Amino acid sequence: MRRRTLAGGAFLGVLLTTACSPSTPEAVPSCTAGGAVVTPEQGLNAATIAAVGKRLGLPSHAVTVALATAFQESKLRNLDYGDRDSLGLFQQRPSQGWGPPAVIRTPRLSAASFYRHLTRIPGWQALPVTVAAQKVQHSGAPAAYAQWEEPSRELASALTGEVAAGFTCQFRPSPRPGKGTELQAAAVLELGPGGLLRAATPASRWTTASWLVAHASAYGVSTVSTGGRTWQAKRGTWKPDPKATTLTWS
Repeated sequence: MRRRTLAGGAFLGVLLTTACSPSTPEAVPSCTAGGAVVTPEQGLNAATIAAVGKRLGLPSHAVTVALATAFQESKLRNLDYGDRDSLGLFQQRPSQGWGPPAVIRTPRLSAASFYRHLTRIPGWQALPVTVAAQKVQHSGAPAAYAQWEEPSRELASALTGEVAAGFTCQFRPSPRPGKGTELQAAAVLELGPGGLLRAATPASRWTTASWLVAHASAYGVSTVSTGGRTWQAKRGTWKPDPKATTLTWS
């Protein structure tokens, strides 16, 4: 198996193996958007960042900047440690006015805080990804965000619904009794009013569908259907499905 890696974070160009017999290794759980391949943990956090951005009415560029920042700062993991008092996805510091640790370590809240700082920068919409990220973060390595621009752009395009069926995950599904209510509550908090039922446009349906796929492992979801396609966790791909006329999941 041939694999390229980017320093410490997302895997690109991962070739997954398929479980065909007891002697064949199972596919490594992963999530994919174009050429960007990440772990389920990274995919869930990326989907949360994207959902919050869309809930705030921000364009895909803002999501790309946020994802590139989180890749560089935490490798898209919600860390409980960091340099000095840095915490969370964006390594925000309580001592620098980013809020208390409990807020910083709540991904949807830390993402919203990042976006608030980003949108206060004059002309941020036209800034290169690494420049916009640095103006928010004030990092000691200002050019470091650039290395994450490509995977971040691919994830942003898929997770914001710009690319239909662009985000997928593969893992062995495992039922999570009683998780349905928690899933609905999380969707309202991250996607906004209406939660999983907010599907006003095709793009918003794909945003919600991608969010569901990203959260599927954590909440025991094994299938998601919308837009004439169905995703299955074990298969890890979207397949044509003429019956998939509305957004459903199980």
